[in-house]
Amino acid sequence: MPEARTTARTSARRALAALAAGAAALALVACSPGDDGGDPTVVDPGYQEGTGAFTTWSPAERTDAPQIAGVDFDGNAIDLADWRGDVVVLNFWYAACPPCRAEAPDLVSIADTYAGDGVRLLGVNGTDDAATANAFKQTYGITFPSLDDGDATAVAALEGLVPLRAMPTTVVLDTEGRPAARIVGLATETTLAGLIDDVLAEG
Repeated sequence: MPEARTTARTSARRALAALAAGAAALALVACSPGDDGGDPTVVDPGYQEGTGAFTTWSPAERTDAPQIAGVDFDGNAIDLADWRGDVVVLNFWYAACPPCRAEAPDLVSIADTYAGDGVRLLGVNGTDDAATANAFKQTYGITFPSLDDGDATAVAALEGLVPLRAMPTTVVLDTEGRPAARIVGLATETTLAGLIDDVLAEG
């Protein structure tokens, strides 16, 4: 992605990111699998309710790349080790979660916008069966795959970063596969695009 394009995106979106995070805090919060969108249950006491607030880590602060592999809901094998060199957006979701449904159009827009920029999106769903997950994808026009994480291996690989019962959570991995940013709760297009742009700008 040309540097000028990245800089232009970043400067515009940085100016809106704080406002977007604040708006998300007043909108939908994260929810727990099996609930109806009420108060979220979060396992790690260090996490607050999922308000869409984001956290970033500089390259020097980042942990090692998590080892995440499995099959998507269409039965295709996926191994994030094969995606090194691309920025990867992991979105942890399930179909009955209201903020997961609310953010779906923004994720579709992100996938379309960055399709040619070395950015991949991968959903991670440890709650739904294939029929439910694929119906969700069809409803919202989602073209990127979702990993079937029924055994919670992807969540375990990101222990300390992804609250086990706070959905949605979105993690941006850098080109080396290391976690660079995280959103707990609703991910707006403006906030997520700004985080992606920052990682792309690292080269």
